Amino acid sequence: MDNEEAMLAASSMYYLQDVKMETIASHLHMSRSTVSRLLKRARESGLVEITLRPTPTKAPGVGKSISQVFGVETYVVPVSDSASGAERLEQVAMATARIVTGWFHSDMVLGVAWGTTLSAIAKHLQKKPTRGSAIVQLNGAANNRTSGDDYVGALILRFGDAFDASVHLFPVPAFFDFAQTREAMWRERSVARVLDVQRRADIALFSIGALTGMVPSHVYSGGYLEPEDIELLNAEGVVGDVCTVFLRADGTYEDLPLNERATGPTPKELKQVPIRICAVAGDNKVVPLLAALRADLISHLVIDEQTATKLVELIKVEAN
Repeated sequence: MDNEEAMLAASSMYYLQDVKMETIASHLHMSRSTVSRLLKRARESGLVEITLRPTPTKAPGVGKSISQVFGVETYVVPVSDSASGAERLEQVAMATARIVTGWFHSDMVLGVAWGTTLSAIAKHLQKKPTRGSAIVQLNGAANNRTSGDDYVGALILRFGDAFDASVHLFPVPAFFDFAQTREAMWRERSVARVLDVQRRADIALFSIGALTGMVPSHVYSGGYLEPEDIELLNAEGVVGDVCTVFLRADGTYEDLPLNERATGPTPKELKQVPIRICAVAGDNKVVPLLAALRADLISHLVIDEQTATKLVELIKVEAN
């Protein structure tokens, strides 16, 4: 029996007759690992095609609604109503990793923010060698308790390793103590070099920071802001952030004092990036996500079905 015949025989017994691998191995006089390799080859060659019959989902409808209102490309990841927050994040992370891998090519620059969602995405990146490409950190990570270098550095390096791309870390705090310090640092050549790479980004990848909720975003829970900063944000009606730049519910940001100390790209700067991918999962992200959409910060949205449904419901409520 040649390899093609063995592959067909093994596939027929396994997929059509529900025969266990051990039995197939005994019948075909080969090892179990050989049977496993034959089944894998059968799937890769197209001899075996596996189709899942989808359960009823609202994903296409809610995605279309979001796209029509805000003019963004929306990818709604189907999840069950019983899916936990962690499961929803995992599904969105997997989908986003596939999208980024498909769109990022040689001679491109990918700007990457940091946080829980970006860490989850990084874990699902598949190897795709490129040439002449670069990964650049979009916002600083240090605070008065930690440099943030280990956490963010490992995250950015994971993207660099996946694409064989050069890596440009951003060695500044998440927030300066004084706006004047930020202005001075932006004139330093080492910092200006990274800012220049950011401005050349073809793709920006980020999530939404939520000020409230059962699990506040890393910016608010990781010691990056003082209690008085949080009080000021609440008083100003801030609902979240994008790349450490704070937004009110209506999408405004220009006159917020804390934004003068932030190191992430301003919405005006971020909108210069042609492809701006935002990955979102979680009920507490709905309100700040709506703010980011109103600020026109997102060109492509990857979102789980539950969060997307709640976003559409909120849009309808506010429209009435």
